[in-house]
Amino acid sequence: MLVYVLAIVGAYLLGSIPFGLLISKALGKQDPRTMGSKNIGFTNVLRVSGKKAGILTLIGDIGKGVLATGVAQSLGASSVWVLLMGFAVVFGHIFSIFLGFKGGKGVATALGSVLGIEAVLGLCLLGVWIGTVLVFHYSSGGALAAFLSFPILAYLFIGDIPLILFSFCILGLIVYGHTENISRLVKGTEPKMSLFRN
Repeated sequence: MLVYVLAIVGAYLLGSIPFGLLISKALGKQDPRTMGSKNIGFTNVLRVSGKKAGILTLIGDIGKGVLATGVAQSLGASSVWVLLMGFAVVFGHIFSIFLGFKGGKGVATALGSVLGIEAVLGLCLLGVWIGTVLVFHYSSGGALAAFLSFPILAYLFIGDIPLILFSFCILGLIVYGHTENISRLVKGTEPKMSLFRN
């Protein structure tokens, strides 16, 4: 039990690593917390620091999630503990201990955690996100669409009760992180994502 508890703490600390901030600084770019949406996630780093920094941030944040759940599965942890690891790494990204319990919105790390648990399900969520962004050009809208579909897809693909409960918990974190975006989407003032526009 102690090993599992330490592993969850480790997953939280892993999730807390602010790749968006570290990569921006390493590339000599502006601190993403001072510009745009003042968020350390992929979308704001992309806008503030450019495509290279944005893509590297995306890879790092997805990688955190994949590492947390993928390693737990490879070591033979039960499905419940794997899911707890997945929740911990996303929670760490949103409430980073290294940034005064502030952080990103958890989308990329959540996608990574699902990819590490069930790759096909994770790819489906990624497909929903990309498809929504391509059609409507809102990164936040794509993220919300993907994770609103998560419980439905978890039920249809797997039908496992712990996974479905996990999907609702992750959805709650994603919605929490996007409170301001939801307000702007309703008002029509949410900025569009330039990566997918001409």
